[in-house]
Amino acid sequence: MTFYILTTFDLILIATLIWLAWMLLSSEDIFKAVVLFISFGLLMALAWARMNAPDVALAEAILGAGLTGPLFLAALRRIESSNKSERRVNTDENRKKDSPVKVESTKRK
Repeated sequence: MTFYILTTFDLILIATLIWLAWMLLSSEDIFKAVVLFISFGLLMALAWARMNAPDVALAEAILGAGLTGPLFLAALRRIESSNKSERRVNTDENRKKDSPVKVESTKRK
């Protein structure tokens, strides 16, 4: 009886990991992709623990979900804040339309 419960749990875990990986790779929203990445890392740590590899599971939980995920979120926040200050994209057409920028010297005469 216990064997069937654990096998069912493992099958559900595998299906959830595949679904999360598919959703992560097909997501167009970067924030959603990062959240899915963190949840994938946590479930992958659970899968490693189920395979009797607690050292790999601990490393996956710490590095995959605990460190990399927040670093991705911090990088995403910095990208969004820098994009808010720059409202246009510098393309060749925009460069031709803009006049050259005059740089004033800070040296005293």
